[in-house]
Amino acid sequence: MQEKISNKRKIKCSVLNMLMGLSASIICLALLGIIGYILYGGLPHITIGFLTSKPSLIRETVGILPNILNTLYIILITLIIVLPLGVGAAVYLNEYAENKKVVRIIEFTTETLSGIPSIIYGLVGMLIFVQFFSLGTSILAGSLTLVLMTIPTVIRTTQESLKTVPVGYREGSFALGAGKWYMIRTVVLPSAIDGIVTGCILSVGRIVGESAALLFTAGMANEILGIASAVKPRNAGSSLTVALYMYAKERGEFEIAFAIAAILLILTFMINMGAKLAGKKLK
Repeated sequence: MQEKISNKRKIKCSVLNMLMGLSASIICLALLGIIGYILYGGLPHITIGFLTSKPSLIRETVGILPNILNTLYIILITLIIVLPLGVGAAVYLNEYAENKKVVRIIEFTTETLSGIPSIIYGLVGMLIFVQFFSLGTSILAGSLTLVLMTIPTVIRTTQESLKTVPVGYREGSFALGAGKWYMIRTVVLPSAIDGIVTGCILSVGRIVGESAALLFTAGMANEILGIASAVKPRNAGSSLTVALYMYAKERGEFEIAFAIAAILLILTFMINMGAKLAGKKLK
């Protein structure tokens, strides 16, 4: 009987391992297929002129330099605002907040906010930042809208990472006479840097891939702006995803759309690798 049970378990384990391996293989193949299809359709259409010029109907030229710069501006402005707010909120909830009921309500609220469709954030951003605060359709308004979208992700990932730091680290710091903020700054946060970097990467992924909210708040202008002009109200700018939507949906120029998609993949990969390297250095 024992041998029969053991054989059944072996068969079940083998079947489960085979199914898990098959599932992982299907996912990897699908991912590689999508990436390969985009790169195959987009890389042949990427040229130096395409990357270093702006579109012009008079000259009949196509360029995405303004879109690349606007995307980088939006990423930079959003991360500068969302990382201190998100990490600070997570530290307060995990280290300082004593009312556990309020903490649970806030956690439930952040999880709910992370599941709201981006088009709703776009409408809220248009009403609040574009109209109420009179920022107009601008890169700044788009960035602030994306702050609202990404802050729940940063809070939850950072908070879960802080919970993984052993209690003994905190107790050891207190035993050596360290204050609470000194302990958090020198012991807890460096130990939780992986979760913070993960939140940053997830935020960058959502920022780079967002188009619906930016259509309402950042606009579709294709002018080259400096960093000082990008943070001023009423300076609109089209991101790469908005440009991709316009070329594919409105104009039907799929070659350019595939080229922009390939650039988005490469840009996201570079930013994620940079965040990983920065996390290792900080740790």
